[in-house]
Amino acid sequence: MATGLWRAPLITLGIAAIGAAITFALAFPAPFLTGPAIAVTLAGLAGVKTQALPSRLRDAVFVVLGLTIGQGVTPEALDAMQAWPLTLAALAGSLFAIILLTPPVLVRFWSMDAVTAFLSSSPGHLSYVLGLSEGVKADLRTVSIVQSIRVLALTLLAPVAVTVSDQVPTTVLAIPAETAPLPLLAMIVAAGIAGYLLQRLRLPAAFLIGGMLVSIVAHVTGLVSGITPYWLASAAFVALGGLIGSRFSGVTWQQLRRAFSAGIFVTVLGVALAGVFAVIAHWLTGMDLIAVLIAFAPGGLETMAAMSVILGIDPTFVASHHIARLLMLTAIVPFFALRGRRK
Repeated sequence: MATGLWRAPLITLGIAAIGAAITFALAFPAPFLTGPAIAVTLAGLAGVKTQALPSRLRDAVFVVLGLTIGQGVTPEALDAMQAWPLTLAALAGSLFAIILLTPPVLVRFWSMDAVTAFLSSSPGHLSYVLGLSEGVKADLRTVSIVQSIRVLALTLLAPVAVTVSDQVPTTVLAIPAETAPLPLLAMIVAAGIAGYLLQRLRLPAAFLIGGMLVSIVAHVTGLVSGITPYWLASAAFVALGGLIGSRFSGVTWQQLRRAFSAGIFVTVLGVALAGVFAVIAHWLTGMDLIAVLIAFAPGGLETMAAMSVILGIDPTFVASHHIARLLMLTAIVPFFALRGRRK
């Protein structure tokens, strides 16, 4: 029984590792994230049964990602937060623009019901959205495909776009020595406890946030110095890429074709609207435009925060804005979904 439980996740991880090795050899942007996502997606569409890690191991991966994201926080970075209220306000504006403008188009041109259209257009919080889609009797398969296309497209295109445009911020985080084993183990345990408590409070991405908070406190107070070991962070990125790609397991080509154009539309319009508000925030605050674009991009929290680490962009700024986006959506999505169901 245990062997059967682990078979599909191990196959997924093996495919993800192969994808990471290929993209690394080809010098592809963010290879340990994009390579696994591509490889596992193609395998799933080819009929291979792929599956994400069991929940506890997945939580451990998110703890490592959270520790990696929070390690760049310094007292100097905290001083820069005075400009963040403006960027957070612009982020909220982008969310409402996406939520109000996208669903009517999906209803008109893709013949979706109002609730399915709204949940398909929600700019993030995938697991929460899919849970709601069952609760309000929306088309779960359509919502899942459209949302997964959005996450996958942003995972693959964000590093390519930044690299091709040659707009990587000039101020890149310094890379200190790796954290010593004992402090690292202490942080992992503390982050696991924090994640469990946040999960009990039903906070989204609880173990990721727990890891990030523990890492921030440890580094800002000087209790810990250094970064997560490269091999450990890379392994977490590979697992995350496999998780993204595994969402396409069991999807037929017919189902994919039916929802693919809707997914592309949702992604393009969401990115365009987020880009408009990111430019506004850039003009108001003078913050680096690429950093703001990554912070506003309607991708998954784990994915875009990990992307910021890989691309050398301030991960605290990016992760904080994506966490704020999830918290905003936690309040907004049920209101609009239930309102659409009553209509």
